[in-house]
Amino acid sequence: MGLTLFLVGLVAVAAVLQCLLGLRRSSSSSSSSSCGGLPCLPRLPLLGSLLSLRSHLPPHLLFTRLTDTYGRLYALYLGTHLTVVVNDYAHAREVLLAKGREFAGRPYMVTTELLTRGGKDIAFADYGPLWRNQRRLVHSAFSLFGEGSSKLQTIVLEAADCLVAELLSLRAQDECVGNGVCDEGVCKCVCVDPAPAILRAVTNVVCRLVFSGNYRAGDPEFKEVMDYNDGIVQTIARGDLVDIYPLLRILPNKVLKKLKACVKVRDCLLTRKLEEHKESLTPGDPRDLLDALLEGRSSGGDIDLSDDHVLMTAAEAFGAGVETTSTTILWAIAFLLHHPEVQERVQAELDECVGAERAPLLSDRTRMPVLDSVMCEVMRIRPVSPVLIPHVAMQDTSIGGHPVAKGTRVLVNMWAIHHDPQQWDQPDSFRPDRFLDDSGQRVTTPSFLPFGAGPRVCVGESLARMELFLFLSRLLQRCHLTVPRGGSLPDLQGHYGVVLQPPKYTVTIKART
Repeated sequence: MGLTLFLVGLVAVAAVLQCLLGLRRSSSSSSSSSCGGLPCLPRLPLLGSLLSLRSHLPPHLLFTRLTDTYGRLYALYLGTHLTVVVNDYAHAREVLLAKGREFAGRPYMVTTELLTRGGKDIAFADYGPLWRNQRRLVHSAFSLFGEGSSKLQTIVLEAADCLVAELLSLRAQDECVGNGVCDEGVCKCVCVDPAPAILRAVTNVVCRLVFSGNYRAGDPEFKEVMDYNDGIVQTIARGDLVDIYPLLRILPNKVLKKLKACVKVRDCLLTRKLEEHKESLTPGDPRDLLDALLEGRSSGGDIDLSDDHVLMTAAEAFGAGVETTSTTILWAIAFLLHHPEVQERVQAELDECVGAERAPLLSDRTRMPVLDSVMCEVMRIRPVSPVLIPHVAMQDTSIGGHPVAKGTRVLVNMWAIHHDPQQWDQPDSFRPDRFLDDSGQRVTTPSFLPFGAGPRVCVGESLARMELFLFLSRLLQRCHLTVPRGGSLPDLQGHYGVVLQPPKYTVTIKART
C-alpha cells in the first residue's frame, strides 16, 4: 500500500467513520506506547498510527528509518489493525520458517478480494486445507508443464530471441542521433527505453505458459491482455484507504471502479480460454498450465477446486509473473550500466561456457556462477517486493518472546533485511562477489530471501529464476549495453508501487559480434 495515500482526506475519512461506526475520539492514546511488550508508534482512535507514518519516503524506507527510534521489531496501527513490523533476519526467520504455519494467514482487503474472487488464488488466499490442496495442485501442474520442463525452456528462449531481435531492429536514424555509432548512414546500435519490449516479452511467456497464447506484435487479444494487466497493476499500486477502512467501499471510488472493469475484462478472456481447454483437453499431454490444472483437478484425491480456483491461479501468473520478472530484468540492466566491468565478466563467462553459436540453456547455469551471482545481487539490493504481502497470526503466538494475539498482521520488511549491515558487508553497494566463495563458486546466504520463505514462499520461485537466467543470458550473449553518449546513468532509487521499479531510462544496445 502507498503510505502517501493514507493521509488523503484523513479528516473527512475520520468524520465519515465516526458517523458510520458511532465511535468517538478518546483522549487516552496519543503518545507512543507498548503493544505486548513491543514499542508501538503513537496512535489515535480510528486513524491508528497513520499520522505518525506521514513521510515522503516509501513504506520500506520509512519502516527502516523507524528502527532508529523503535528498534528492529515494533508495532503500529493501520487504522484499527494492530500490525507488527519485522526488520531483521532473526525475527523474519521466526515468522516465516520456525512459526511459518502460525503466521500463514492473510488479511481481508477489499482490493484483493475483488482481484481474486474472494481469495481463490494462492498469494492472497487465507491459509487452510483448501489452500494447501490448491498449492499442491499448482506444484503438480508445474511438474507436468512448468519448472524445468523443456517446453517452458523453449518458450522462454523463443521470447528472449524475439526480445533481442526487436531491440536490435530499432535502427531508425532518429532513434540514436548524437548517441549511436553510424557508418555511412547505417546505424550500428540503438538507444531505447528497454522497458516496453521487456514487458511484452515476459507477458508473452506468461500467455504461452498459461493458455498457449502465441501472439505477434499488434495482436488485438494480446493488447487486451497487456491493457487489463497494466490497469490492474496501476490501480493496486495506488493503494486505497478502503483496504484499511472496508466500509468506505459503499462510497464512490474511482480506483475500485477501474479495478472492477479491468478484472471483468481479464475474467472474460480467461473464462473463454478455460472453456476452450475443457473441450480440447487431451489427458496425459498438457499443452499449458490450464491443461495441467484441469488434469490435476480431475485426478481424484482430496482436491476439490472450482473453476474459480483454476481461473484465479491462472490470473495470478500474470499478476505475480509479469511485473516481478520484467522489473528484475530492468534493474539488472540498470546496475550493469553502472558497473560495465561486471557486464564484461558475465559476457566473458558466456563466451567461455556457451560461445556464440547456440543459445544458453538452463543446464548451463551451474557453470555460470558470475551471472548467477549478479542475479542474486540484483534481487538483494533491489527486491521487487521490499515489503512482503502481509501475514496474519492464525493463533495466539509470539515473536522474539513478545506475545502476538491471533489476528495480528505482520509486515516483513525485506528491504531492511537485505540492507542490514550486520548481515551484509557494505549493503548499499552492488557487489555480486558476495555470493561467490574464494574459488568463484556460488554460495548460499541464509538472510537472502527475495521470494520469502516457509509455507508462504512464492510458488513460482523456480519459474522466475529460470526466466531471469534465460532472458539475461541470451540478452548479454548477443548484446552489449552502454549508457547513451551524452546521457546519464539510470537512477537507482526506484519508485514504489505494486513492485519497486526503476525510473525510466535509456540504454544504447549494440550487437556483439
